Amino acid sequence: MSFRVVQTGILSLLQDSGRMGQHRIGLTNGGPLDPVAFNWCNRLLQNTAGTTAIEVSFGGLQLEAQVDTFICVTGALMPLRINKVKKDLWRVHAVKAGDIVALDFAEEGSRSYLGVADGFQIEPSFGSTSTVMREKIGGLNGEPLQVNDSLPCASVTQRRELYLKREHQPHYQDMVTVRVIPGYQEAHISRVQQRLFFSQAYTVSQNCDRMGYRLEGPPISCDIEGILSEGICYGAIQIPADGQPIVLLNDRQTIGGYPKIGSALSLDAAHLAQLKPGGTVHFAPISHHGAHNALHLAASFYNRLPISELN
Repeated sequence: MSFRVVQTGILSLLQDSGRMGQHRIGLTNGGPLDPVAFNWCNRLLQNTAGTTAIEVSFGGLQLEAQVDTFICVTGALMPLRINKVKKDLWRVHAVKAGDIVALDFAEEGSRSYLGVADGFQIEPSFGSTSTVMREKIGGLNGEPLQVNDSLPCASVTQRRELYLKREHQPHYQDMVTVRVIPGYQEAHISRVQQRLFFSQAYTVSQNCDRMGYRLEGPPISCDIEGILSEGICYGAIQIPADGQPIVLLNDRQTIGGYPKIGSALSLDAAHLAQLKPGGTVHFAPISHHGAHNALHLAASFYNRLPISELN
């Protein structure tokens, strides 16, 4: 009882909510680049939070169902087809053994999440099924999905066919504003350089992946060239020698020696990860108190959004 991979797409990875508490042995978090879309996928399927799904980057994934179950796709505008018939995103669909499930290439955004009822049944590695390619752990042998891979899952014959109304779905654009929580190394960046950083637009370079997004724009200078390696948090914004900021994401290294101007608010780092190369990024400062409030407001909004059901 499984799904068979017919086409892999550009990059398709098994992910749960992430590998926490393993930095001490050098393992990074992994997990979904857009946790809001990932969480909605499981919520609509009535799965336990954090259940394993497939993160599809840019599209092109095709699966053959070998079991009767239910699926849901959330995230980027990546057209979904079941047996070549277009289906709605952000909605639960029944599939039968023999059905072909295909995701076209993304028209807006870049990351989608394909989940099944009760999740894909993958053996955890260091407490998580999240695939981190650099460390070769999680998923199936620590690798992206390959043609003919078998993704085990349960047979499910009953599920409420829930959906999220279009007006409540996120809209993915080619420009985002990333709020930045200042870090202690900000003092090594002059006021002029800070104003430059927060007033100019940056472009997502071709060098962007699950480790981090390297940006192109006005270079930022710092009065220290390097620091002793220290732990790196999710969203840390490094300023390397060339002055081009790097926003570190889920698969970042656990320690590093570049100075950091601050850290991206996690909500906005997820929006950043939906940008394709060429997308535009603006930065805006936010206080610790403001960041705390923003996270609570986002959680409240998520919990209060109504879910609809087909009759």
